[in-house]
Amino acid sequence: MRVDLFDFELPDERIALRPAEPRDAARLLVVRPGKPPEDRIVSELPGLLRPGDALVFNDTKVHTGAAYRPAPT
Repeated sequence: MRVDLFDFELPDERIALRPAEPRDAARLLVVRPGKPPEDRIVSELPGLLRPGDALVFNDTKVHTGAAYRPAPT
């Protein structure tokens, strides 16, 4: 697998710093064959599912932290 294919630009304001409140207000990306991806929210999930659908879960946690590097000279 070529992991470089997963590289993309992500603006700082789009990075989650804490879990959504309420939890079912978390954002959800819906991908259907032949259609553009849709931004939805988790509370809409039951109405979006159809028999045979596949769910892909990302169970990574949001950690508070920062990484610093020296400025180029």
